Amino acid sequence: MVKSIVVLLLAVTGIFIIDQTIKSLFIEGFRAYTSCIDLILVYNKGVAFSMFAFLAESLKWIQLALLSGVVVYTLWLKKACYLFPVGIMVGAGLSNVYDRFIHGGVVDYVYWHYGFNFAVFNFADVMIDFAVLWLMVLNFRPQSCKG
Repeated sequence: MVKSIVVLLLAVTGIFIIDQTIKSLFIEGFRAYTSCIDLILVYNKGVAFSMFAFLAESLKWIQLALLSGVVVYTLWLKKACYLFPVGIMVGAGLSNVYDRFIHGGVVDYVYWHYGFNFAVFNFADVMIDFAVLWLMVLNFRPQSCKG
């Protein structure tokens, strides 16, 4: 169990540090513009596509509770194959919640606008999507998760 918790904590810490490092570049002034992707600075007060922005200060506490629940549930399951993807998801989620406490909103910086205008997002958002996809594969293909 100790090894499992170390894997979880390393994933959480690694993703958190990588995401906060990238975000610090944009906070310090980095910008880039191309014909399809702009690297800009936006503070998102909501979640994906700015949904639930009306929850304001409550949103960060709700997200902390959800992330805590995910960790507790994963440890309760005692399936080691879930720990790394959950660590990625929780590290990314905590990085976004940290932004809410420090900056008042999530630091987003990748703006896709080729062919259509898409939402502005960040590395943590991509890692959350990746982790959710990984967890779905583990759940729909039980043979890939031995324990």
